[in-house]
Amino acid sequence: MFKIHHRLVGGVEPYEYKEVKSGEEVQAGEALVLAAGKLTKCGATVKPEYIAMGKAKNGIAPVIRVLPTTVFAATAQAGQNALTAGSKVTLTADGMNVTATTADGVFVLDTPAAAAGSECVGRFV
Repeated sequence: MFKIHHRLVGGVEPYEYKEVKSGEEVQAGEALVLAAGKLTKCGATVKPEYIAMGKAKNGIAPVIRVLPTTVFAATAQAGQNALTAGSKVTLTADGMNVTATTADGVFVLDTPAAAAGSECVGRFV
């Protein structure tokens, strides 16, 4: 799950409440995009527009916009020890974490994960 690690500015993104696509469930920390005006899972090589800040209730999810000044922590699906700061990795299929795949990556690593299941730090730019 994506969680805020720190911000590069003093401000805080306000929560927004957006409608979720019918039939989808949204979990806290999930990367999301808008499709036809409703939230849906973000593809592995698509920069997310929003990160869910809580579970959707009654078809509405609390989210924050993804800004280049927000640094996130996420769990790496695979070890990233062969990667360096500045490497861009893809998202997992569920939009909750990152991989070690760099082809068409959208999450720029500040600190790669040492092993699968460990935390990495980066941002979407």
